[in-house]
Amino acid sequence: MEEKVVDKNAIPRHVAIIMDGNGRWAKARGMPRMMGHRKGVEVAKEITRAAADIGIEYLTIWAFSTENWRRPPEEISGLMGLLHHTLKADLTEFHENGVRLRVLGSRKNLDQKTLELIDHAVKLTQNNTRFNLNIAFNYGGRDDIIQAARTLAKKVQEGALQPDEINEDLFSESLYTCGIPDPELLIRTSNELRISNYILWQMAYTEMVFIETYWPDFTKDDLLKAIIDYQQRDRRFGKVSSK
Repeated sequence: MEEKVVDKNAIPRHVAIIMDGNGRWAKARGMPRMMGHRKGVEVAKEITRAAADIGIEYLTIWAFSTENWRRPPEEISGLMGLLHHTLKADLTEFHENGVRLRVLGSRKNLDQKTLELIDHAVKLTQNNTRFNLNIAFNYGGRDDIIQAARTLAKKVQEGALQPDEINEDLFSESLYTCGIPDPELLIRTSNELRISNYILWQMAYTEMVFIETYWPDFTKDDLLKAIIDYQQRDRRFGKVSSK
């Protein structure tokens, strides 16, 4: 696809992706599910580079949900191992290329080694400004909202905040995505037509693109097509159409 068909002046600032279909991609090829996840990680790296080149400022990818703890223990262990490998093997590349890495989600149930790797990666890249990569790990949209509500409720209980002072901005600042703009575009692969508890509050006005391609087959061309689709939408935010 020719990039010139994309309006460079209307690139979504923040794109969120649900990387779905790794297991089905592997099964269709007679491979173990983990082979699909490993291929999915390689594609995620390629799409991160492509997103930065296109001009996207923030990319949020969902690597592990709060519901994924229900999966077989060997698959959970494998997914944890992939996170460890990424945070160790690819961190230097991220840092040298100006990528700020953030890991969004609960720290509950994560072992000390995982937490140390996350904290090191976040601290090392915190001043980078070229591109923002957010990895949603042990993340659930409802959990995000609940923890924000608890944070604000504690402040009210301590007398530091009055209930009527709570507004949308204050609530947003209490979410895992504090300081990150809401996504303008969500892409979900593998033709699943739902958002599955992903950044719920933040996607109030997000445009959504669902594609049939399994994540391991997702390419830069697919990303560009989704952006073109997004650019053809009339984003009204409750107002009358401008067209």
